[in-house]
Amino acid sequence: MQVLLYSAAWCRDCREAKRFLDQHNISYTEIDIENVPGAAEEVVRNIGKRAIPQLVIDGKWFQPYRPGHGLLYQEIRQVLGITITT
Repeated sequence: MQVLLYSAAWCRDCREAKRFLDQHNISYTEIDIENVPGAAEEVVRNIGKRAIPQLVIDGKWFQPYRPGHGLLYQEIRQVLGITITT
């Protein structure tokens, strides 16, 4: 599975998304929209606005957060196939 994370250093939800991916040993490539030429435009082209964090999983764009609510942990788990064992 190829996972891209569009993010920026100042973004709290982006840091939380990275922490979540790291905790679940999900390998990803981070694309900082502030430092990678054309990255912010790529987000706008695919999402319609400059909103981060954004995950691209095997070419499919997924917004892992809801403004005012934070990360959508359950939805991220489903998309990435993460199961919770108790």
